Amino acid sequence: MPPYVAREASKIYRRIVMETIVEWPLLLEKWRFILFGLVFQYIHGVAARIAHYLHRPGPILHDLGFDLLPELGPERAWYSETVFTFIFTTFVLWTFHPFVFNNKRFYTVYLWYRVLAMLVIAQTMRIVSFLVTQLPGPNYHCREGSAAATLPPPEHISDVLLLNFPYGVIFGCGDLIFSSHMTFALTFVHTYARYGSKTWIKRGAWLLVFIQSLLIVASRKHYTVDVVIAWFVVILLFNYVGRKFYDPEVMDRSPPRELLPLNRKDSWIKDDMQKSMLNGNSGYAVGDGRQRTPINGKILDDENKLEVLVNGNP
Repeated sequence: MPPYVAREASKIYRRIVMETIVEWPLLLEKWRFILFGLVFQYIHGVAARIAHYLHRPGPILHDLGFDLLPELGPERAWYSETVFTFIFTTFVLWTFHPFVFNNKRFYTVYLWYRVLAMLVIAQTMRIVSFLVTQLPGPNYHCREGSAAATLPPPEHISDVLLLNFPYGVIFGCGDLIFSSHMTFALTFVHTYARYGSKTWIKRGAWLLVFIQSLLIVASRKHYTVDVVIAWFVVILLFNYVGRKFYDPEVMDRSPPRELLPLNRKDSWIKDDMQKSMLNGNSGYAVGDGRQRTPINGKILDDENKLEVLVNGNP
């Protein structure tokens, strides 16, 4: 092995070990919720399979997106899946990149804690939505005349609990409102927009998730309303979860602003002084308990000494 390769491999190994030491206590703190978030993905899959049992094919509802976007056809349905797979894979790799590269701005455990919290809340809302109202699926295998549009009544509980992955996930029907693919993609893009560092990647990610929205409708996998509601729900939930689950002292590992190089004049002190002057104060906080030294260097003990100094008789 060349010396430079061995040297870089040694650096990466030390980096992985150090990062594992840092993240391990956080994982011991949050492992229960992270495990619950992962198990909930299976619960979501079981609910989607129940929706397939309840699905009844029928005439496709009128949709403005179907009128505006040309139909790709079943032979091009893989377009949207390819875009989603790219978003999913690159996001997962990015969340673990601090174990290799020394440019971390977040803790991986807390990042996934936040992402799974988003997904659990959104998927709970999604489960309630597609179970209370069944819409005729617009996808090709969900239409009238297709053998995969309905499932025979289950004979055993295992028929429901076994998801037949990945066929049962790809060719499911009935779990429409709202789009699961858009929920995942928007959650990932929102997270990178908050904690990522590359502006061009953020812009490219937003463009990519918008393209995926169009491809999902053009592939007739969802109605347009499924995609639109996913945008609304994820954006609102991201702000809610950000307030409830975000701790800036432990989640954001970027250097605090006070440690960054300051300008020639400290702007926040200047702003505080200006506000105090406008309020009629002398520029210092009232009642802060600190003594003020006059220009002549003498310390004023009481109002009498202040009056003497003002009158010019030291």
